[in-house]
Amino acid sequence: MGSTSQAWTVASSKAWIVASSIGAVEALKDQLGVCRWNYAFRSLHQHAKNNIRSYAQFKKLSSAVSNKVKRTKEQSMRKVMELDCWGPSTMRF
Repeated sequence: MGSTSQAWTVASSKAWIVASSIGAVEALKDQLGVCRWNYAFRSLHQHAKNNIRSYAQFKKLSSAVSNKVKRTKEQSMRKVMELDCWGPSTMRF
């Protein structure tokens, strides 16, 4: 009878050690915020992925606007040059 009782005590002791170890790990996870870090990393990854897409769209739009502004400036300069070279003379005869 002594060995059965002793085996039960050892098993019970091991179960308590396992349970307390799991409890300590869970407490540390909560205290250190390990679970929150996982959420933060996922959130950061999603934010970066969305912004890269937005950045590419912004770059494309920015390029189109820049080209339009450049064309408008060229047209304005051309008009100024035409008026300067061929426009009405300021000299009076």
